[in-house]
Amino acid sequence: MGRPVRVSIPHQLGRDEARRRISEGFGQVQRQMAGGMPLPISFQQRWENDRLLFDGGALGQQVSGRVDVLPDAVVVELDLPEILAALAERITGKLSGETRKLLEKK
Repeated sequence: MGRPVRVSIPHQLGRDEARRRISEGFGQVQRQMAGGMPLPISFQQRWENDRLLFDGGALGQQVSGRVDVLPDAVVVELDLPEILAALAERITGKLSGETRKLLEKK
């Protein structure tokens, strides 16, 4: 059994602008989560209203998750396979940091 990871990032952008930034920046977050390593990461993604659903993997490990865009926060949930669960704290920190960059008020 894997481990769920949940990160909530507050923002002051409004739902529409936050959704636009998540939509445009999802690939960038993927690359940063790989730590700049040339890993063969492949994700499928689709929007259902203000929820981005994604799944994919790298190195034979499957990861799925969702991003809920709320008026004042973005909530990211990942379902990590057991082999990656040991890295959950590090993954959570990286995910939170990269998502915050996308949502910084400019």
